[in-house]
Amino acid sequence: MTELECGTRSLNLSRPHVMGIVNATPDSFSDGGRFHRDGALSLDAVLAQVESMVSSGATMIDIGGESTRPGAKSVSAEEELDRVVPLVEVINQRFNVVISVDTSSPQVMLESAAVGAGFINDVRALQREGAVEAAASTRLPVCLMHMQGSPKTMQSQPEYRCVVDEVKAFLSARITVLNAAGITSDKILLDPGFGFGKTVQHNLQLLKQLSELESIGLPILVGVSRKSMFEAVLGRGVDERLAGSLSAALIAVQNGAKIIRVHDVAETVDVLKLWQAVTLAN
Repeated sequence: MTELECGTRSLNLSRPHVMGIVNATPDSFSDGGRFHRDGALSLDAVLAQVESMVSSGATMIDIGGESTRPGAKSVSAEEELDRVVPLVEVINQRFNVVISVDTSSPQVMLESAAVGAGFINDVRALQREGAVEAAASTRLPVCLMHMQGSPKTMQSQPEYRCVVDEVKAFLSARITVLNAAGITSDKILLDPGFGFGKTVQHNLQLLKQLSELESIGLPILVGVSRKSMFEAVLGRGVDERLAGSLSAALIAVQNGAKIIRVHDVAETVDVLKLWQAVTLAN
């Protein structure tokens, strides 16, 4: 797959792309509440952040209305709709960028697609009731992520016989389900789910062996930005993880990742530009 059709926009996957994270939530682990003013989501703050990310080189913006940090509480579909859909509509009108919705809710998928979303990014791999059918009806690309357990329980002693093999088997099984529902493989991307039901060692193994997932034959999306694994390995708090995030992003791309989901767009774009320049040098 080279050209990924995302609604009215497209991405050329012959080069890696940077997806900027915008969490319209009060409780996400890194930037929760960043765009809230006096307890309410500030549209101006969100648009300023999107403008900064797009001008820095992000080709995708990922809008999330439900925190999936360890121990996070679920939100109602209505609350998630109120947080996500208006942002998608305004961003689509103002910026030439692929808009991704980070959601597991069929209703959010449908209503976001109706106002300009071009990509569905689901940490639950379309396992909620009605999610496969909703995604299929949008005809948008979908990213399937692996997660052991749920956000409330996923970091409670996760265990695997072989994390790479089990993640690969899960994602392969989900591809079969989607294909049967009419979602063709050229519309599917895969995310190993760093930090979602994995220990630090599991995360490191997945990063090292990411090319094993690439062997499935579908593009890989990776989200390692500011993850807690950097505290364990580097001893860094959440606001001191830029170097770790950039290192992991580069390793992921070297091992085949096509989309990197990040908080720090400008820095990640610079790293990947230099990597590309070196790779293409005669």
